[in-house]
Amino acid sequence: MRRLACPRAAGVRRTAALAAALLAGCAVGPNYHRPPAPVPEAYKETPPGWKLGSPQDALDRGEWWHIFADPELDGLEGQVDISNQNVKQYEAQYREAAALLREAEAQLFPVMSASFGGQRGGGGGGTAAVSSAVGSGTGGSTHTEFTLEGVLTWQPDIWGTIRRQVESRKAGVQVSEANLASARLSAQATLATDYFDLRATDSLRTLLTRAAGLDQRALEIAQNQLRSGTATSGDVAAARSALEATQAQLIGVEQQRGTYEHAIAMLSGHLPSEVSIAAAPLKATVPQVPLTLPSQLLERNPAIAAAERQMKQENALIGVAIGAYFPTISLSALGGYAGNPLSTLIHAGNRIWSVGGTASDTLLQGGEQVAAVAQARATYDQYVASYRQTVLSTFQSVEDQLLALRVLEREAAVEQKAVGDAQTAVNVALNQFNAGTVSYTTVITDIQSLIADQQALLTIQQNQLVAVVSLIEALGGGWDASRL
Repeated sequence: MRRLACPRAAGVRRTAALAAALLAGCAVGPNYHRPPAPVPEAYKETPPGWKLGSPQDALDRGEWWHIFADPELDGLEGQVDISNQNVKQYEAQYREAAALLREAEAQLFPVMSASFGGQRGGGGGGTAAVSSAVGSGTGGSTHTEFTLEGVLTWQPDIWGTIRRQVESRKAGVQVSEANLASARLSAQATLATDYFDLRATDSLRTLLTRAAGLDQRALEIAQNQLRSGTATSGDVAAARSALEATQAQLIGVEQQRGTYEHAIAMLSGHLPSEVSIAAAPLKATVPQVPLTLPSQLLERNPAIAAAERQMKQENALIGVAIGAYFPTISLSALGGYAGNPLSTLIHAGNRIWSVGGTASDTLLQGGEQVAAVAQARATYDQYVASYRQTVLSTFQSVEDQLLALRVLEREAAVEQKAVGDAQTAVNVALNQFNAGTVSYTTVITDIQSLIADQQALLTIQQNQLVAVVSLIEALGGGWDASRL
C-alpha cells in the first residue's frame, strides 16, 4: 500500500527546517570586512634597473638567505627554527591559541554527564518521602535507593554568540601564527645582519693589520732619521702616535667581532662558548631582491597580517558583547534508573526521566552591557588604527631600504674610483721611491690614504648587504598570508 505524505505535516517540517536554518545562520554583531589601508601604486625609491618580481623569480618560500650564496650563513640560518628560544616561545603561544579555539568550538555541542549513587535513610513510615537524614532514630522504615542517571545539557547558539567567540579565537590563532612568522623572520634577519657585520670586522682587521705594519715601518724610518739628524723627536712621536692609534683600532675590532659572534650563537640557540666562526672576508656581491607589487605587501608581511587578523578578532568580540543583550536559553534532559535492590536497578519499572528548558535574561544592570559594547567597538577602532599604522611603517621601511640601496650603489661606484686613484698614487710613489726622487714616508702616506679609502668602501659594502637584509625583512621574506 502506498503511503501519501500529509501536506500539512510536510509544511510544518519545512517551516521547522527553515526556522532552524535561520537560527543557525543568525549571529549578532557586525560581519568583518577588512578596512582599507593606504597603499601606493608603485615604490618611490626603486633603484635603477630594478623591476617587479614575477611568480617564477620570487623569493624562495622561507630560505631567502640563499640569494647571498654563502654556505656558512646557510648553516647558521638553518638552526634558527630548531634552537632559537624566541621562536620556540611564539610556537608555544600558537599552540595555546589553537587549544583555546578548540575550547570555544566545544561550546557548540551538548554536554553529557553520567552519575551513579546510593542513598540509605529513614522516615516516619508509610510511603512518605525518604528523608535525607540517615539514622534519625525517630522510628519508621529504613530505605535504600540506588540511582544511575545520564544528563544531557545544551545551550543552543541561537544568537550566534558562541560562533562569534569561535570566530574571534580562530582569528587569534592566525594572529599567533603570523606572530610566529614575524619572530622567525626577525631572528633570521638579525642573524644575517650580525653575520655580515662580523665578516666586515674580519675584512677591517685585515686592512688595519696592514696599516699597523706600515705605521711600524714609518716609525722605524722616523727613528733612523732622528739618529741621522734629518728628523726631530716630534716626528718620531707623531709616527708612534699613528701606530698606537691603529693598534687600538685593531684591538677594538677584536671586541666587535666577539660581540657579533656571541649574538649569532644566541640567535642560533647556543651558548657563546659553543660557537666559533672562522675568519673570512666580506663578500662584495650585493644581490637584487625581486620586488612585489605594493598591494601584495599587505599579504606578504607577517606583521601586517597579524595586525589585520587582530582587527577580525576584535570585530568578532563586538558580536559577543552584543549577544549578552539576548536571553540565555538552556535545554536539558535526564534519563536513568532509580530503585533497590542493585541487582534489578536497570529495569523498566525503575526508569526515571525528565526534560526541561530555561530562558534567562537580565532586566536591569545600570548600563553595564551598553558600556561593554562601546568598549568592544572602541577596542576594534584601536586595532584598525594600529593596522593602518603598521602598513604605513612597513612601506616606510621598504622605501628607506630602497633609498639606501640606490644611494649606496652610487656611493660605492664613486668610492671604488677613489680606491683606484689611491692605488695609482701608491704605485707612482713606489716608482718614485725606487728612483730616489721621494722619501719612503711619502709612500707610506699614500698607502695609508689607500687603506682609508678601502675602509670606506668596505663600510659601504657592509651597509649595502645590511640594507638588503632589512628590505627582505620588510617585504616578508617570501612569506605569504595564504599560509594562514
